[in-house]
Amino acid sequence: MRIFFGLAALVLLAGCGAGNTPPIARAAPIPVPQPGMAALTTVLGQSAAGLVAQFGKPLLDVSEGSARKLQFGGPICVLDAYLYPPKSGRGDPTVTFAETRQRDGSPIDQSSCAAALRAGRATR
Repeated sequence: MRIFFGLAALVLLAGCGAGNTPPIARAAPIPVPQPGMAALTTVLGQSAAGLVAQFGKPLLDVSEGSARKLQFGGPICVLDAYLYPPKSGRGDPTVTFAETRQRDGSPIDQSSCAAALRAGRATR
């Protein structure tokens, strides 16, 4: 019986000591950029006047409380820009979030959409 417990103890200890590698820490998954998620550096932070200067008259201008949504569209894509007042409460509302999509709803690179809308405005 002593031999059995001795062998069992050896097997258990061998399992604990096998491989002196530390356990792998699992990091949070890194978000994978999706089409349409490129930075809109020429849109974020803009006022409504700045957006109109870039893209022309919006197709849609909707306000809800202190938030405002401006929608610009062309033959290739649609850009929705969401403007919110500064946290300080002073100054014009600016774009804090924007999203783009192709006319059929499928994703499109945001920078490409903004460029297409600007180019379309130039030809009007």
